[in-house]
Amino acid sequence: MVSLSVSTPNFTTPFIGQKLTFRANTKTLPTSYSPVRTPRCAADTSYGGNVPKFPRTSIWDPYKRLGVSYDASEEEIWGSRNFLLQQYAGHERSEESIESAFEKILMASFTQRKKTKINLKSKLKKKVEESPPWVKNLLNFVEVPPIEVIFRRLFLFAFMGGWSIMNSAEGGPAFQVAVSLAACIYFLNEKTKSLGRACIFGLGALVTGWVCGSVLVPNIPSMLLHPTWTLELVTSLVVYVFLFLACTFLK
Repeated sequence: MVSLSVSTPNFTTPFIGQKLTFRANTKTLPTSYSPVRTPRCAADTSYGGNVPKFPRTSIWDPYKRLGVSYDASEEEIWGSRNFLLQQYAGHERSEESIESAFEKILMASFTQRKKTKINLKSKLKKKVEESPPWVKNLLNFVEVPPIEVIFRRLFLFAFMGGWSIMNSAEGGPAFQVAVSLAACIYFLNEKTKSLGRACIFGLGALVTGWVCGSVLVPNIPSMLLHPTWTLELVTSLVVYVFLFLACTFLK
């Protein structure tokens, strides 16, 4: 009979004959290796992940929170706000803190400007009330129109002055002065709703401007005037100024 030996099996297969050792693979890791540690729970992670947190979130003073002085300019405040938002972008609580401080500074600046305007108006009103009666009566005929109206009429009379200077070699500025007077009477009539009053104010401004120009222009040094400018031309330029003031600021 063939006897089978089970106690000591002898396999000649080279693969199986090798011994698998696991200790040889557990070598010492290099010192530069740093294993990644996973947090134990969600509370261990920082707010916003790896995004840095704004350190001055709890500071109440908005100027100190943004890191600017109390007399900082508007450009400096905007620059500090934009820099901090870029520095802590992605951290919602930090961005809200920076924006809140910026808005507080803007609101304080707006309130201060409003108070300054109110104080100026109050001081001006007080000065008018304390002025002599003839000044009060004179101011009753004056009003300040919107800025758009002022610029439109200033452009018109400046154009008339330039036209007069361009045509000074060809003839006098009589036509330009007549057109300017008609425009002044038209604007005054539109404002006062009285053609007679508009004509009186317009002609009064023309005469006053011509008299002032005739008196003042000869006293101006000739070096300040262009050699080709005549007395009539320079006087007409003064008239344009008076017509502009009359039709713009008179009631």
